[in-house]
Amino acid sequence: MAVEHINEKDFESVVLNSDKPVLVDFFATWCGPCKQLAPVLDKIAEERSDVRIVKVDVDENQALASQFGVMSIPTLIYFKGGKAVSQAVGARSKAALEAMLV
Repeated sequence: MAVEHINEKDFESVVLNSDKPVLVDFFATWCGPCKQLAPVLDKIAEERSDVRIVKVDVDENQALASQFGVMSIPTLIYFKGGKAVSQAVGARSKAALEAMLV
């Protein structure tokens, strides 16, 4: 499954009401570490059909970033059953990201 870009109006239906766990990448287009992380997320999305991966642009969705306490980017938050269960800040390796997805 491909990585999807979502916004504030999609967040509830795509993330909070998802029947699958969802990894949310809070990013910005100008962020270097965010750009480094993108191919890693794409690869995980290709390999894992059991997890949905979405991206939220913090510049375009400031209220959503604020709601989840995003102070640095990239911030990755893993949701299960509509609840945030883990969070990581900064670029991570594929292995470290997969370890979050349990």
